[in-house]
Amino acid sequence: MRLLLAEDERSLSKAVCAILEMNHYSVDAVYDGEEALDYIDAVGYDGIILDIMMPKKDGITVLREMRKKGNHTPVILLTAKSEIDDKVEGLDSGANDYLTKPFSSKELLARLRAMIRVNSVQSDSVLRYGNIELDSVTFEVRGPDGIRRLSNKEYQVLEMLMRNPNNVISSDTLFESIWGLDTEVEQNVVWVYVSYLRKILKSIGGNMKIVAKRNLGYILEE
Repeated sequence: MRLLLAEDERSLSKAVCAILEMNHYSVDAVYDGEEALDYIDAVGYDGIILDIMMPKKDGITVLREMRKKGNHTPVILLTAKSEIDDKVEGLDSGANDYLTKPFSSKELLARLRAMIRVNSVQSDSVLRYGNIELDSVTFEVRGPDGIRRLSNKEYQVLEMLMRNPNNVISSDTLFESIWGLDTEVEQNVVWVYVSYLRKILKSIGGNMKIVAKRNLGYILEE
């Protein structure tokens, strides 16, 4: 799952990003409202976390502008305020939920899971293709010969391939969706993780393979 975190307090942003990445989310972090809108327009996110009090444009303004453009990505608002009016304004502007600072990591993760689950077209937490299953709760991939728990990036690459079986996904798409626009790693990291996944699928008896299409990308085929 790909998230955008818009929070101008950099120490808090760094801590929240670490928590989310440990729980298998891919996160882009921005620090003001204008930058948040630029990222929202450029990238397809599964969820967005917006701080209300941000420079340049506040979180509610960002929310209203993205909703006006027809973007229905689920949004959690963060606020240091506890007044009912602020919460009501946020919800009326199109927010799906809100959290008042300070909040616990467990509460943030629970709110995210609930928000994304409600807005997901995937009603089952388990993706299936061929004779394997990918569990979005435990991050395990299961096959006739065993079970393997995947790392953060392994899970995200396999999830994208399984959600688009028999369709070529370009290396650029995988790289930008999973590692993000501001990463310092090289794009050949995609090939490295595809290689990991091929070995994992073989070890659990998967009856499919990840095929490289020259100059195009990768495709998951039975």
